[in-house]
Amino acid sequence: MRTSILALVSVGALSVGLAGCGAAQSSGKGAPSTNKPQYGGTAVYALQEQTSPNWFFPLVSLSADTVINFQTDFMMYKPLLYFNKSDQLDLKHALAQSVTWNKTDSVYTIQLNPKWHWSNGSAVTAQDVVFTWDIMKAASEPNTNYAWSFSGEGFGGIPTIWQSVVATGPDTVVVTTTKPRNPEWFIRNGLDEIIPIPKSVWNKYPGNMTKEMAFINSVANSPLNAVYNVVDGPYKLASYQANNDWTFVPNPLYDGHKSYLSKVVFQYQTSASSEFAALKTGTVNVGYLGVSVLSARNQLTNDQMSVAYPLGFDYMNINLNSAAPNGIGTAFNTLPVRQALQLGVDEQGMIQHIFHGYGVVDDSTLAPAPKTSFFNPALTQQPYAFNLARGKKILENNGWHEVNGVMTKNGVKLEFTLDYASGSQSGTDMVELLKQDWAQEGIVANLVSQPFDTVVSYGQSNANKWAMIDWDQGNLGGWTYGNPYPSGGGLFATGGGENSGGYNNLQMDKLIQATYEPGTQTQILSRLYAYQTYAAQQLPGAIFLPWEPLFNVHANNIHGVASTFNPIGDVIHPNYWWISK
Repeated sequence: MRTSILALVSVGALSVGLAGCGAAQSSGKGAPSTNKPQYGGTAVYALQEQTSPNWFFPLVSLSADTVINFQTDFMMYKPLLYFNKSDQLDLKHALAQSVTWNKTDSVYTIQLNPKWHWSNGSAVTAQDVVFTWDIMKAASEPNTNYAWSFSGEGFGGIPTIWQSVVATGPDTVVVTTTKPRNPEWFIRNGLDEIIPIPKSVWNKYPGNMTKEMAFINSVANSPLNAVYNVVDGPYKLASYQANNDWTFVPNPLYDGHKSYLSKVVFQYQTSASSEFAALKTGTVNVGYLGVSVLSARNQLTNDQMSVAYPLGFDYMNINLNSAAPNGIGTAFNTLPVRQALQLGVDEQGMIQHIFHGYGVVDDSTLAPAPKTSFFNPALTQQPYAFNLARGKKILENNGWHEVNGVMTKNGVKLEFTLDYASGSQSGTDMVELLKQDWAQEGIVANLVSQPFDTVVSYGQSNANKWAMIDWDQGNLGGWTYGNPYPSGGGLFATGGGENSGGYNNLQMDKLIQATYEPGTQTQILSRLYAYQTYAAQQLPGAIFLPWEPLFNVHANNIHGVASTFNPIGDVIHPNYWWISK
């Protein structure tokens, strides 16, 4: 466990990883043969329906935790670390050239590659890393108004177990933890969170982090502010129209692989059908297919589709807080009710009849696809396979009685509003099926469609406004592990930054905490498997759904899209794309 991680070397200490998660399988007509990349042209990237960049670096709030916001950040800023589509640390795409740690797994030394520069010509330094950490730390403190979404034990222990982050030289950063930690977890879920910004540009109020944080918050929705002009990534943002398009142009001083393209445009889409039409007419040349239009994919005669499973799982959030409407949180906070809800999920039916045969059954916090040693093989047997009769019996055995078609206990009815993301027919079909099946158990779900950004804004801070949410939009939903160690503390540990439903379970906390501890590879995996098994049994504020792949599409004359796509975090690399003339 105590080895160094060097650029372009397989991760010795971090060998627990994916096998082939990025091996996209193409269908449709082949691309025209070409011999050499060409410069010029515009890639128009159609975003997944009803998603758009709506919050910009460097603060990350809970409502800003979306794939497209991170894709936007990665266009303009280099991450400190980068995990490739084989889930190996690939420092060719990172600012660091090595990471080492001591024998007690408590001191981590990051050596920056001195080749990287900001677009104003100044070097990326260790001081930039430390300044970025200072922002993350300030946003993670209790009672802050600018909460860092990825804080707490689940996300690298930010800030409590980070004893210090110091620059010991222009290119050297030393991070010391308050206790020994599993390096597999700490590097992936802690150090991996740092995406440095230029201190010389952003440090408007030296020594006054309160004013600094207020300034950062004030420009979070103003991406053309001057502070965003200085970047170290492959692109700069040239223009944008909210809920319409975002135009990026190459950063001429980028020290990595410079863009072949002249422009990259992120284009907003209202629905899966509108995105399909844009792909068909050629007004966009890179995008996604929603599940609801998969049956018509043969109409895209000038495009190719590739299928890739991200590392993650799909679930619906349920509100366990007492403030939830009509006392439903108290009901959801009991295991029998959650068991009945899960027993009413016909995952196989959804895969076959809604998702056109794509997807895998999943009942825990990591789906069995892509293939990874992180997944507990014992979970191939569903603990709560679809069984309406069993679900209803569990409720009756625990004091629930059907009154006018609704299970009722102590004056609380199993009737609630299910807010789901609009824009996808398959997403609507899924919640309609759930409503129909749950009704046979005496559970009534009243369906309300909402914009995606509204659905993802629900959490503990507005627990009185929601009961259950489903942000799935066909093939857009669930949780993708952008921090690629699936320990789940941020999701289901008490007080976790993404624990929207307020799940609180001491045994779960203990099992999650164990995944952070140092040990042998066998011990580390055993602890992770124990957590996954318990989550499958306890349904920790989550109702699990089938896990679907991403259906990525690109025009035949644009190259490098599928081969450079990284499903770990859903990361794109347009600077490697090129267009045949």
